[in-house]
Amino acid sequence: MGVVHVLQFLNPTRRLFKNMTKKEKSLQRIYFHHLSDHESTVTYHCVQSGHHDPINRIMFETCTNGIMTSSESSVTSVVCISMSEKQNPYIWKIREGVKCFAFNAPLQLVVTGGSDGAVRLWARYVTTHPVATLLGHHAAVIDVAIYQPVEQIFSYSKDAELRIWDITTHECLKIVLLNFPCLHDPQIPEHGNFPFLLLSPPLPDEIPPHLLVGCKDYLALLPLSVRQRAGREGVLTDQLGDAGSKASLSCALYNPTLQQVVTGSTDSTVCVWDLETGKKKLHISNAHGEEALSCMALESSQRRLITGARNGTIKVWNLLNGLNLHKLQPLTNSMVTGLLCLHGDRLFAVGWSQCFVEYDLASSKDLHVKANRSWKTSGPHKSDILALGHCPALGVIATATQKGEAVVWKLETQMPVLRLCKDTSMGGAPPVDCLIFLQHRAADRSLRNKGVLVSSQAGFVCFWSVTGQTHSYGQFFAPEQSEECVLTLSSNQSENTLLVCGDTAGWLHIWDISNYGLDIPEQTLSTRPPLLHRWRTHTGALRSVNVLKVDERLFILSASADGAARLWTQDGDHVGSFGQGAQWNITDPCSFQPKRNTECILTKERCDQLQSRRPDSCDSGQTSQGALSAEGPRLGN
Repeated sequence: MGVVHVLQFLNPTRRLFKNMTKKEKSLQRIYFHHLSDHESTVTYHCVQSGHHDPINRIMFETCTNGIMTSSESSVTSVVCISMSEKQNPYIWKIREGVKCFAFNAPLQLVVTGGSDGAVRLWARYVTTHPVATLLGHHAAVIDVAIYQPVEQIFSYSKDAELRIWDITTHECLKIVLLNFPCLHDPQIPEHGNFPFLLLSPPLPDEIPPHLLVGCKDYLALLPLSVRQRAGREGVLTDQLGDAGSKASLSCALYNPTLQQVVTGSTDSTVCVWDLETGKKKLHISNAHGEEALSCMALESSQRRLITGARNGTIKVWNLLNGLNLHKLQPLTNSMVTGLLCLHGDRLFAVGWSQCFVEYDLASSKDLHVKANRSWKTSGPHKSDILALGHCPALGVIATATQKGEAVVWKLETQMPVLRLCKDTSMGGAPPVDCLIFLQHRAADRSLRNKGVLVSSQAGFVCFWSVTGQTHSYGQFFAPEQSEECVLTLSSNQSENTLLVCGDTAGWLHIWDISNYGLDIPEQTLSTRPPLLHRWRTHTGALRSVNVLKVDERLFILSASADGAARLWTQDGDHVGSFGQGAQWNITDPCSFQPKRNTECILTKERCDQLQSRRPDSCDSGQTSQGALSAEGPRLGN
């Protein structure tokens, strides 16, 4: 039970199996244990999914070469596992289990339905709590589908009720009662295991998109629209251009030396954009073959780009011509989640391998660069490393893990010196999604003992000191909705007066942290800092936000799972989307997008309302409130 059988046909256009000796008209049976006799035409192996209950749905995720399965178990409701089984699986736990699920790679969205009648939306890599829980069905949900062209979700319950939901607003747009002729009250409709068949673009010209719903011997056909929806509250629906491709953006960074923005996507594409105009300067396709990009970094001269992928490969590129300069030796095929290049071109890489890998780029003249595993990290890390941060002023780096802790390391000794974790009353901490060091505070001797490290867990933004006697310097819940998470953080590092947060619903928050995290809070859960601005930047989860400084003006770069990268002013005005038809002039506000998001700037009354909000407990059972704790020796001042 819980085993997935994988067959890969080597030449399916010619034949599936080798020629059989039986009579042509007789039924031919081939059993799994006989497949070794057909190794010239088909390969076969078993994948242990981890389910203890029968698997009711299965999907192959092409972008990561992974398998997603579901069951009605509360412990392994949905499992996403790599074909190689060398990476840790992602496991969603839902109290009533799951009867059906759907996954959309460009939106990085998982939708589940079960016997409790709830439809849940999940970010692809956040398993602890859903993005939203859609309520309304009065019977078990037996099928769900994601219709990307108009950003809607279809859900179907056992009582033959079809509901259409908006992905962005989470509102129920329409309820359709399917009166099949075979239905006679109080008879329960007889549905198969897969009631839905969704045919959506791209399709041949003669085939319109539609949804088929099956019940017993009858089919219901519902024609679908392919028209993009009009602008929504807080979202600008301008032309996305090349950056708004179907592939989800997984990472982005700003290169101040070349005045460029670099984006990486799940289809292994790297794009380099001119910050001053938004025009594309360089395009690299299949940077890591078919593997999705997971992280990027610049080397010390900022003229070379380093990219990491989900299969553990790391490459170095020339940003001027797109030439692949180095291929770094991967120690495992685990996903790379953090890259850091120090002066002297010492490169550090971390990821799901739970260890540090070091590369010497300066002395290498060859295409292939060998790895160095001198760091002894097998003890401190017992789970996947999700993020990496560096503080030159203190000579430390920090790593964030799947099991909810941040480990601070001394670069000089290559040893861990401090562990930081956010305790919860349930005993388990959610993953640390991201972390950054506040570089200005760390360089100021009067502030370096204060909150210089900022991390995000389950939507809570936590401030930490990595020196001194006390380490916890406050926390606050950043998103407006309790089910959202903060996946990316940034700050104006020359002053550290602003903190920018990007959440899973595509909202961006700018906080005034001039005086936040400088005093030890009297209570565990402290109040929020002043919220300066908040607006909806994208329809998908924000994967990266960066605060840029150009000619003494601050801009914000946002990159999202919806495939778009955009530039904003500090006050929320939309400069433009990278790759759009009309180019902008970064020094001329008149060339910015003419539409202004009037919904994005908060009134004082709205700020006061948000300040008083507290998140509700999340669906997965994890508590939203908790104490901050730290253990380990102190660092010197």
